[in-house]
Amino acid sequence: MTMPSRKLGQFDVSAIGLGCMNLSHAYGAPISAEQGERVLLAALDAGVTLFDTATLYGFGANETLVGKVMKPHRHKFTLASKCGLQGVDVAGDGKLVRVIDGRPAILQKNLENSLRRLQTDVIDLYYLHRWDKSVPIEDSVGALADMVKKGHIRTIGLSEVSAATLRKAHAVHPIAAVQTEYSLWTRNPEIAVLEACKDLGAAFVAFSPVARGFLCGKPIDVEALDAKDIRRSMPRFSTENFAANQKLLPAYHALAQEAGCSPSQLALAWLLHKAPHIIPIPGTTNVVHLLDDLGAVNVMLPMELVFKLEALINQHTVQGARYNPQGTLEVDTEVF
Repeated sequence: MTMPSRKLGQFDVSAIGLGCMNLSHAYGAPISAEQGERVLLAALDAGVTLFDTATLYGFGANETLVGKVMKPHRHKFTLASKCGLQGVDVAGDGKLVRVIDGRPAILQKNLENSLRRLQTDVIDLYYLHRWDKSVPIEDSVGALADMVKKGHIRTIGLSEVSAATLRKAHAVHPIAAVQTEYSLWTRNPEIAVLEACKDLGAAFVAFSPVARGFLCGKPIDVEALDAKDIRRSMPRFSTENFAANQKLLPAYHALAQEAGCSPSQLALAWLLHKAPHIIPIPGTTNVVHLLDDLGAVNVMLPMELVFKLEALINQHTVQGARYNPQGTLEVDTEVF
């Protein structure tokens, strides 16, 4: 497979990266370290050169896995991680809870822990995972800019921010990338952030590009999801909304057949088609699924098929918000 590249700040990275979260976090019980290693190395062998992790994922477990497996290959890929969203023992009972904290001292501590877990001296792209709205974005980005000056990170990214916040941040230090959910069923970036990224020369990294598994072709039984699966709290996966959303799938699968590709490849090819500064980062725990995803780089989509796709699945035809009320409060993105 020939993997084309796209520009991300000072780096040329594979047009499709790997979101590593699934290996340790969010979709139920984590897989074994051995299986995680197989996925990471298979991605590297297949030409993936952008690997994305975070302090939050598995409360450090994902960075530890990526660091251990990928250390011998560190020169072969661009490493991205995130700060400002972590597990904290708030009650003093040993149980970690998810906390957003963008204070400079906390971000510095996040970095020190990330470097140790990732077994590296420098992180290529370091995102502010969430904007802590109690801290001016200029202060958080200023702390990241200091990390660049000290040589501990190479470039700065933001996650789940509006175009206005991006521009404020960029005025403090150039922003290399913005990472936000983007897929056929989550179109919010089209309001303003995609264009702002283009204007500023920042890459747009699309997470959950196959709609949290909805567009993968394999039926999802929402009643059978693991108790810790984050989709259980997402309105689109509620029993009523999901039943309505599933009605979109037969026509979607027919369009995949028309394009001569798998459902996952169709979702990813659509993103690649939208703009050259978009880099999707699907995640998976399965090597077969990984290789199928990467095959999207070879899918050509005629405009007529793109129009059909966008008319079928969009913000008007999908039922349910992408986050519950608490999750919606935590992000800083424009909404339709």
